[in-house]
Amino acid sequence: MEAAGVARALVAELTERGETVAVAESLTGGLVVAELVGVPGASAVVRGGVVAYATPVKASVLGVDADLLAERGAVDPEVARQMAAGVRIALAVDDVPATWGISTTGVAGPDPQDGQPVGTVFIGIAGASGVEAVELHLDGDRRAIRRAVVSELLTRLRSRLQRVE
Repeated sequence: MEAAGVARALVAELTERGETVAVAESLTGGLVVAELVGVPGASAVVRGGVVAYATPVKASVLGVDADLLAERGAVDPEVARQMAAGVRIALAVDDVPATWGISTTGVAGPDPQDGQPVGTVFIGIAGASGVEAVELHLDGDRRAIRRAVVSELLTRLRSRLQRVE
C-alpha cells in the first residue's frame, strides 16, 4: 500500500481508538506529518510535528541526550527512540502526552553522515508500553529514500497498533 493509503487507514484506526500521534522528523523534514494531515479528519488524531533537522534541536526541543548526540551522532537507534519518546511529551496537550510518538533520523544523501552510509535510517515508535527503533537500509536517490521512510514508518506504526489491540 502506498503512503497515502497507509495514512488514511492509520488516521481511521487512531480515530476509532481515540488515540493521538506526534511526529519528530529529521531526514524526512516534515513529509511524515504532511502525509498524515493530508487525510481528512486528521486533526482529531495528529498532535503536530517537530522538524528537528539540526542535531542540536534534537536535544533542545525533543530532549535527546546531548552526550549521546556528541558521542554517536544523530544517525543512531537510541536517538530515534529518544526522539519518539520526546515528541510525545513535547506535543502534550493539557499535560497529557500523545498516545504515540514516531520519529525519523538517518542519511538521505548525497553524502554519508556520522559515519553512516547513505540509506541508513532509524525510525522510532514510542507508546505507553515502550519504545522501539527499527534500522532500515534503503536504496535510491535522496527523494526515493525520504519517501520510502514515510511509507515504512506509517506501515510499522499501523502494525504496532494492531499488536496492542
